[in-house]
Amino acid sequence: MTTTERRKAVAGRVREAEELVARLRGGFAGVGIVLPSLRLDPVSFAGDDPVVLLDLGRCNLDTALRLTQVLEGKAAGHGG
Repeated sequence: MTTTERRKAVAGRVREAEELVARLRGGFAGVGIVLPSLRLDPVSFAGDDPVVLLDLGRCNLDTALRLTQVLEGKAAGHGG
């Protein structure tokens, strides 16, 4: 794969990851959760062998509690 082909492939993955970040933000917001640090990890796709990673970031204890409640609700078969 040429450098140009690699760059195009990474650009496509970055666009896909940006869409996923937006979907995650929307999904979290729908259940009352805001992760202010949610973003792409720019370092992950900067090297010679890029892997696009999402950084879910940090959150306070109240947000972590809400997130666990939603996940536990989903695991128990409830809507969250």
